Amino acid sequence: MRLFTRNRRAGAAHIAAANWRIVQMLVRQLLVACALLVACGFGYWWIEPRATSLADGMWLAFVTASTVGYGDVIPSTLASKLFSVVVVLLGFAVLSLVTAAIAAALVGSQERLIEREILRDLHREIAAVRTDLAALREARGRDDSPS
Repeated sequence: MRLFTRNRRAGAAHIAAANWRIVQMLVRQLLVACALLVACGFGYWWIEPRATSLADGMWLAFVTASTVGYGDVIPSTLASKLFSVVVVLLGFAVLSLVTAAIAAALVGSQERLIEREILRDLHREIAAVRTDLAALREARGRDDSPS
């Protein structure tokens, strides 16, 4: 029984480590998304004449990448319109990657819960088989002994 307790503790530690890896992956993806947003903001600030400040370029990058399009600042030159197409596609890609990572984390954690329940059932069955085997050995020992 002590072995099972150790395995449960090891399983919990393994699950915690897996969750930590998922959190690290999500943080990395969000940092990459922020870096892309900053780079696109610099691009708009450089290309778009209506983006008079870096803040305007960042705002235009955010609004374009998220496909909200408030209309307060819009691309006016051909270069900034083509750049907007790239920014929208990058926004879709980043949103898809982050969403997929979150979904994979949720599905993975659900699978780990199911696996843990299966292992608990398996350990109970093994313990029952060991008890039955010990009872059979004891009964056989009684039958073999001279009376």
